[in-house]
Amino acid sequence: MHTDTIFYQIFLTFHTLLFEILGEPTENAQDYQFTSVEVKEKAFRFDGIFQTDNVEKPIYFVEVQFQPKPDFYWELIAEINIYLNQFKPVQDWQAIALFAKRSLDVGELTAYQQEFINSGRIKRIYLDELPPGSIGMGLIELIVSKETQAPELVKNLMERTKTEIEDDNEKQGIIELLETVLLSKFSQLSRQEIEAMFLVSDIKQTRVYQEAKQEGKQEGRQEGKQEGRQEGRKDEAINLLLRMLSKRFGKLSDSYIQSLNSLNIEQLEKLGEAFLDFTDINDLEIWLQSEID
Repeated sequence: MHTDTIFYQIFLTFHTLLFEILGEPTENAQDYQFTSVEVKEKAFRFDGIFQTDNVEKPIYFVEVQFQPKPDFYWELIAEINIYLNQFKPVQDWQAIALFAKRSLDVGELTAYQQEFINSGRIKRIYLDELPPGSIGMGLIELIVSKETQAPELVKNLMERTKTEIEDDNEKQGIIELLETVLLSKFSQLSRQEIEAMFLVSDIKQTRVYQEAKQEGKQEGRQEGKQEGRQEGRKDEAINLLLRMLSKRFGKLSDSYIQSLNSLNIEQLEKLGEAFLDFTDINDLEIWLQSEID
């Protein structure tokens, strides 16, 4: 499950979610811009940073961990120190370590690492222990849930999206984000099994449902089915990148869309990583030229 990319999208969509997770007033999200920053010396990359020009508010470094990693705190502290040396921010800072569950946290810490925990510089949060909250919190609950819990969670999130979200574009964006979570979390499932999770009236026009329906009509020999799944994977990657790029740079021209469609799945995955470093549309243009030429 590509949790880094998914959490990047979740924090982009729900700008106040980090502060809800921290148990702070969501008004504290004002003045913050969420981004991803790569520090140069060893190409460390933060999963996300909440930055602000307000000198009275701290910078938040966010790291998401869904696998055991004995060196997690060593690497996190190293990333922070390199970042502070390179960018020299005047604000205070705090690191937020989001673990899928408590058992993934590092068991024994050195005295040096424990000092960061005790001082509050590094705050540990276990996602499966968070209380219910906003739709964004519901998406996190879905990510860490068991497969048997997913259909009911999806149904609940769809009902909340319908009743709590008034803007149609925002509503569709949440639905598509929900699609992305399911496709990544349940990558071992067939489209027919994922389709069964989406049997809610308001979601039957989404891309996942329609692709599953169309794929069902076109299934033939086993080779054909495998090719269809590969093509579907490419379509998912293209659609996700289009949403991410459009959210960052506005509606893309037809030439960019054609260029994206010409990429293979490996190139699309590389673009998904490179995108986090783009500052404007010219970076996309340069990347495409270097990759396609």
